[in-house]
Amino acid sequence: MDIITLLLKQNLVMFAYLSIGYFLYKNKLVSKQGSADIGRILLYVVMPVAILKSYLAEFSIERLEGLAVSFFAALLSLILAIITARMAFPKEQKIERFGAAFSNAGFIGIPLVEMTLGGEAVFYVSSFVALLNILQWTYGLVTITGEHSLVSVKRLSTNPIIISFLAGITLFLLPVSLPETVHNVVGTIAAMNGPLAMMVLGVYLGQVPLHSLFSERVAYRCTFVRLIIIPLLTIPLMLLFPEKYHLMKLTILIAASAPVGSNVAIFAQLYEQNYTQAVKEVCLSTLLCIISLPLILGIANYIL
Repeated sequence: MDIITLLLKQNLVMFAYLSIGYFLYKNKLVSKQGSADIGRILLYVVMPVAILKSYLAEFSIERLEGLAVSFFAALLSLILAIITARMAFPKEQKIERFGAAFSNAGFIGIPLVEMTLGGEAVFYVSSFVALLNILQWTYGLVTITGEHSLVSVKRLSTNPIIISFLAGITLFLLPVSLPETVHNVVGTIAAMNGPLAMMVLGVYLGQVPLHSLFSERVAYRCTFVRLIIIPLLTIPLMLLFPEKYHLMKLTILIAASAPVGSNVAIFAQLYEQNYTQAVKEVCLSTLLCIISLPLILGIANYIL
């Protein structure tokens, strides 16, 4: 099946999950606190397990080389996104700088990559997600708060995404394999990532009046930079890598083309910034990525 058609179908599936979350919140079946609890389950259990699962593959020199290349490609694309966001928004627009720079590569990128490109592609996107978290808890934290003192080695060393990334690489490099029962549990938990993440975003959407979602000019601007400008700039960046890394390049591009990351709303709430504005930008970009992602991948599929 053509990758664009497949991506469109998977986007519709993700939208269905989002609609379920919206319905549950609007009918008071899930509260704001309940969605926050689910978000913690995602952050501390489901997404780390999904990353760990991606490294439960047989070791080979080719895979190790691909891992190194994907890490470098992810670093370049994230640096490009940060620079672009800094150029697009002044430092006073903290939410937009953070939101445009950091995509929802973990909650949306991982399930989309797995559903459209297959399980092997998640092996490459995990590098992107790990680097994304490191940058969010360093550069991103300073961007939101203006406080360099909040950045610490302890925060990074206890980050569940980084821990799972390092554990996954260790398992990949060692000549060991998990028992079948453990492997099945890991696979089942990892499969929860996409549905739960989109349901939580649906709850976010339910907290914002729909008319206000489509009336904020700065939200549209942030969405345009996140979904169009940064992905289009990432395409020529991926041309730096040889044709044999075609799957890796598409994987990084999907992660770089994902909507505004939900962490911007979490950070905004935690550090008393404009939480409502952050939620609007997360939700607007998530809705519009249903259109933008297939377009970007359509262009890239012929160029890369």
